[in-house]
Amino acid sequence: LTVDLFAAFDDPETVDSDYWRSYYEVTVDRPAWRTVEMAIERFAAEDGDRPPGEPRDAVDLGSGAGRDARRLLAAGWRVLAIDREPVAIEVLAAATPAADRARLTTAVADLATIDIPPCDLVNASVSLPFLAEADFWATWRRALAAIRPGGRFSAMVFGDRDESAADGSMTLPSPDALRDSLDGWDLEEWSEREEDSTTALGEPHHFHIIELVARRPR
Repeated sequence: LTVDLFAAFDDPETVDSDYWRSYYEVTVDRPAWRTVEMAIERFAAEDGDRPPGEPRDAVDLGSGAGRDARRLLAAGWRVLAIDREPVAIEVLAAATPAADRARLTTAVADLATIDIPPCDLVNASVSLPFLAEADFWATWRRALAAIRPGGRFSAMVFGDRDESAADGSMTLPSPDALRDSLDGWDLEEWSEREEDSTTALGEPHHFHIIELVARRPR
């Protein structure tokens, strides 16, 4: 987990496409995050009577090289993968098996402004914290509103005890604020941990990581 997260703390405004291509090529074959796997498993347990040929729909916010998107495709889902870096979408498309490409749609866009279509799952793995506070919460609310009854939200964010909480360009909410935002939802998974390690640049960093899966009641 931690090895991949560290690169996210490099300032995205100061790195070029060659950096991102190298980063995505390193991470493209990494397994999907645990939150996505849990969401897939829970849907599968509910879909025993679902008619064949009717895939569920997922939106992956900040898809990167597509480790989560491709896992969802492999499980038979339709996926809209969104990332602001064109090279991320290029790497994702190249890594997607031919058999899955018809169920993949991609968009190069700012998460703060793109419309999120109705879907069964919104996934946001280590992407929303890099939005300014107003954009973070507006995007969070749009994501929740897009999820159909019985659908789920899977997310990984940095909490307020993370060292980067002092960075005014990022949004690292408190656990209480996140829980309050999900009032009325079934919180199926909630995990918090703190750890001291190093960033991609080798600098010491204290991480506060929150993982969650929440289900919208029917």
